Amino acid sequence: VQLQASGGGLVQAGGYLRRSCAASGSIWRINIMGWYRQAPGKLRELVATITSDGSTNYADSVKGRFTISRDNGKNTVYLQMNSLKPEDTAVYYCTLTTRGYSHWGQGTQVTVSS
Repeated sequence: VQLQASGGGLVQAGGYLRRSCAASGSIWRINIMGWYRQAPGKLRELVATITSDGSTNYADSVKGRFTISRDNGKNTVYLQMNSLKPEDTAVYYCTLTTRGYSHWGQGTQVTVSS
């Protein structure tokens, strides 16, 4: 399984970004896709996840600002990031977990300037 993310970059506080991550390869239809992030000097943390039947989970720090969604036909997960804050600055990773194993995409930087 390979994961290819797009949509990172630099944005001002209060702005928005839309991330996408497409999975390719042999993918079991029952899976969880999601996003994690790691800020400098901090541990990697959950941002949001979504199951193949659409159940979502969010970190408290992003609830009400970020929205995760997916297109099962395209094996693609999206992350709409609104009302961005400087503390959202991090390297963001997309993941796909299936059959007890997590696949990780290459991280991409999101920088929110104040």
